[in-house]
Amino acid sequence: MDKGKKTTAISMQDESQLQRKLKPRQMNMIAIGGAIGTGLFVATGSSISSAGPGGSMVAYAAIGIAVYFVMMALGEMATYRPVPGAFETYCTDYVDKSFGFAMGWNYWYCSAMTVATELVASAIVMKYWFPNSSSIMWSAIFIAILLGLNLFSAGIFGEAEFWFAGIKVVTIIIFLVIGVLMIFGIFHSDTVGFENWTIKDAPFVGGMAGMFSVFMTAGFSFIGVEATAIAAGEAVDPEKTVPKAINSVFWRILIFYIGAIFVVATLISYTDPNLLNADIDNVAISPFTIVFRKAGLAAAASLMNAVILTSILSCGNSTIYSGSRLLYSMAVSGKAPKLLGKVTSHGVPVFAVLFTGLVACLCFLTSLNSDSQVYTWLYNATGLTGFLTWLGICICHLRFRKGLKAQGHNPKELKYQAKLYPAGTWYAIIICTVVILGQGYYAFTDSGIDWYGFLVAYIGLPIFVALFLIHKLVKKTRFVSPDEMNFRRE
Repeated sequence: MDKGKKTTAISMQDESQLQRKLKPRQMNMIAIGGAIGTGLFVATGSSISSAGPGGSMVAYAAIGIAVYFVMMALGEMATYRPVPGAFETYCTDYVDKSFGFAMGWNYWYCSAMTVATELVASAIVMKYWFPNSSSIMWSAIFIAILLGLNLFSAGIFGEAEFWFAGIKVVTIIIFLVIGVLMIFGIFHSDTVGFENWTIKDAPFVGGMAGMFSVFMTAGFSFIGVEATAIAAGEAVDPEKTVPKAINSVFWRILIFYIGAIFVVATLISYTDPNLLNADIDNVAISPFTIVFRKAGLAAAASLMNAVILTSILSCGNSTIYSGSRLLYSMAVSGKAPKLLGKVTSHGVPVFAVLFTGLVACLCFLTSLNSDSQVYTWLYNATGLTGFLTWLGICICHLRFRKGLKAQGHNPKELKYQAKLYPAGTWYAIIICTVVILGQGYYAFTDSGIDWYGFLVAYIGLPIFVALFLIHKLVKKTRFVSPDEMNFRRE
């Protein structure tokens, strides 16, 4: 083979490899797709009802800032060592193998259960148009679609996520523009002004207790943003694309979440019962639907139902991806069966994808009970797993920096540095710890402890601790010394 043909063959091979990787525009949308879910379109109503306009904005801002620091901590490590599975590897190399084991399985469990939850939600949404149809049929159709998108290549997954997330972004931008025009009486309305911010107990309703209750809702809404760092191992030029995607998360959270709460709270009084009753199976009274109807859009409910469906599919798509990559990473490092570490010629861990999808089939429990009841079961089952993941990432980051210093590295060598270190990382640790410990506050009533509510709120914590302790006792692992930490870049 002459030199010219050989060069062409290598070039074609490189091009084929690039097509399988995630492009910058896809990485940006994975970041925003992970941060925007049904919580924005539905749950913001109950948040405003519970804490008022000011209380809900402060709560979402506090959680949003914590998420930003978590993402910067993860981004710093992922840019330095872009590996599939990301933080499971970092937990193992910078803290302890048992900690990595517990974190990996905790996150995979969260991912699989989240996919199951979203599949049940998709069936609920479809019943808006087809009320007498089978929930199992819709769940089966959508899990087949999601598995199909994840079984071919990272590029196909990324392209699907780009368009799913794009629909959400366009909807929110239209909503914000129309909402602001309505507030100032420019579009289809008299000037509304800001009277809803001062009626009764507004803007801060329920004091600190009201804001604390919104912390939980806000936190659950943001879970999934870490998918960007997990995708770093399959990104084109991760040293540039990962920081860019992560930096965009904060501003998009700020504009979309805080902006949406501002518009809804200004146009709809926090005392409106529709805000409190909005739910996934009652899209007709979603805050977004109500505002669009006020703007004169007759098909508002159907429009928002379609947007919520794409949001659900986006979340399911990215969660299968991130869960399967975590499972692959654990299989490679010996924390999961070796079979789950096998990949196709396109680099897809096919058995990890299928196993994650298999557990997600818990959505078929709808055949035994009502859709909304199963949705609540699965939603509660994920519990505080997301917050445990964020807390673990922050702990890893502190250890990562300590190891760099111990081995003579200068943080200035890092191509991406987390801002306000270590204050930002500690802020995120404090917020996550407060939410983890306090999320079951409602189980403590004047008449005693609601043990069912207590169990639902905290079941994830003893499971995580058990995974860590059992692995440590069996494998007899020890915490990694800063001098022994692995900073090799794969």
